[in-house]
Amino acid sequence: MTLPEQTPLDTSATLLVSEQPLCAAYDVALLDLDGVCFAGEARVPYAADNVNAARAAGMRLSFVTNNASRAPQTVVDKLKANDIVAEPAEVFSAAMDAAAMLTEHVEPGSMVLVVGGDGVRQALLDEGFRVTSSAQDEPVAVVQGWDPAVDWALLSEGLYAVNAGALHVATNLDATLPTERGFALGNGSLVAAVVNASGKEPLAGGKPFPGIYTRALKRAGGTRPLAVGDRLDTDHVGARAAGIPGLHVLTGVSDARDVVAAPAAERPCFLHTDLRGLTEPHPEPVRVVQDGQEWWQVGDRRARVVGSRLELQHGGAVTAQDGAPVRIDLDSYRALAVAAWDWSDAQDARAEAAALDLPEIEVIEP
Repeated sequence: MTLPEQTPLDTSATLLVSEQPLCAAYDVALLDLDGVCFAGEARVPYAADNVNAARAAGMRLSFVTNNASRAPQTVVDKLKANDIVAEPAEVFSAAMDAAAMLTEHVEPGSMVLVVGGDGVRQALLDEGFRVTSSAQDEPVAVVQGWDPAVDWALLSEGLYAVNAGALHVATNLDATLPTERGFALGNGSLVAAVVNASGKEPLAGGKPFPGIYTRALKRAGGTRPLAVGDRLDTDHVGARAAGIPGLHVLTGVSDARDVVAAPAAERPCFLHTDLRGLTEPHPEPVRVVQDGQEWWQVGDRRARVVGSRLELQHGGAVTAQDGAPVRIDLDSYRALAVAAWDWSDAQDARAEAAALDLPEIEVIEP
């Protein structure tokens, strides 16, 4: 296969093809954690077997996460509890990204106020900074990352320091955090409280900014990286911005409907239901014409857009049925995605873009 250029990444409608399993075609996987390797306290089907198989095939692994609360060993312990083999040196968190970014702005050994937990403190200490939880220590910077212990008092300490002139650095700007009960407040929502009170915009690390991927890749080594994530607006926006192809899985936040409707900046390069996509080949999307009708074909499945509705060659119109999701197989899902992206790009080139009539989609496990 021909690997994509690393910068910039092609934003065309088609998915990429790989005749080899992705773990053989790419030499390092930049794996998201929540929604990919595990789901809160729940296990993700097929995750352990396929991550471990990718490692056994010679693929390097880097666990890249916006969760700034966990220190590397804590991440390793959680992965181990999910039967995934990992080492602390393979973990790269948004806290580590923020600490690395801070070295570009303040002197080594500077005092930094931590609005966060152990993950942020350890990342800063590893970069040679001193840490405090009090603005009275006159910190030169405030690094803010999500942690359940962050409360009004600690947020206020951060605000005191920012108002006194400290540089404000956010590990990430995720508005929400997925939990077993739904979406809770993420770091971005807490950062917004400090910004609202201070009137000063922070520097921000983590996804969707490309720096977390480029810094993680530098640490992991390798020349042909693959990003793996469940969330389009963080994992895949960041990967595209860094020029790294992405594999999207349906075990987390963004569902199949989100993928089919994705704008160019959020589109993955490979699609699967789960991490089996890491150890399998990926078929080529091909534009075909039959009886004067144009289709996108993946495997033996074909899809197109007629008017503003998606249609499968052997399944008819993809429309909602009594509120139930449309159930399709994996290659039909891939064909629908490239057909929708192609149609959407053509619409965007016109003066007025029409909206695609798109129901909820459930992809049947292969």
